[in-house]
Amino acid sequence: MLRVHDPEATVAFFQLLGLEERRRMDSATGRFTLIFLGVPGEDAEVELTYNWPPENGEPERYEGGRNFGHLAYRVDNIYDHCQRLMDAGVTINRPPREGQMAFVKSPDGISIELLQKGENLPPAEPWASMPNSGNW
Repeated sequence: MLRVHDPEATVAFFQLLGLEERRRMDSATGRFTLIFLGVPGEDAEVELTYNWPPENGEPERYEGGRNFGHLAYRVDNIYDHCQRLMDAGVTINRPPREGQMAFVKSPDGISIELLQKGENLPPAEPWASMPNSGNW
């Protein structure tokens, strides 16, 4: 995930590199836009996040590394994947409470988002009631 200041200019830049826009989602309640880009014929994607400016202000500029958010990838079964990580001593910073998304950190502190392939799994314990741990 990359945070961007000017989504249209950024999309145009990545299109020059050969990526195509695959989908876009606006969240009025969260005041952000997500734009997913990818190389034609490949599954990997780049997620651009545009945080809308305050009602009466300029959008925030992200500099000095703050524009990089996290890496993300899809897994076949998010509960099994998180359990395997926990069994290996990895802290689940944001548990997959709704069967769809979790966050962990690499040994270097890089935030990694795990996403369930396809439909969300039904909520299940211990995940549904597990609290967040640290930050992500």
